[in-house]
Amino acid sequence: MANALYDYGRESFLGGLIDWDTDDTRIILIDEADDTIDLANDQDLADRAAASRVATSGAMGTKTIAAGVADAADVTLSSVTGDESESIDIYKHTGTEATSTLIANIDTATGLPVTPNGGDITIQWDSGVNKIFKL
Repeated sequence: MANALYDYGRESFLGGLIDWDTDDTRIILIDEADDTIDLANDQDLADRAAASRVATSGAMGTKTIAAGVADAADVTLSSVTGDESESIDIYKHTGTEATSTLIANIDTATGLPVTPNGGDITIQWDSGVNKIFKL
């Protein structure tokens, strides 16, 4: 698979349910061996198996939007342990898994897959024209 937006995430942007620059968005390192991604049917965090979630960030900072391009400050996950992670999910955090909308899955970034060793893992977003993703 290649980097992609979840269908329901795109629908939520178009329906005004996600506001990239003001909503609390977070990332999760995902062990795809524990849960097969389904971009068409996975809608919220509850649709990704708990066993597949290796590490979760706090709220992403310094988010920007320009020309349909989403960007944010790089994210550091501290003291990460667990299974090898093949991808990153971005989601809108609501505090409830069943309403935390999945936005995007990134699986072709530099450094993926990554095997945690107890140290920090820094996610450096692409500095190209499409940054994190483009609608």
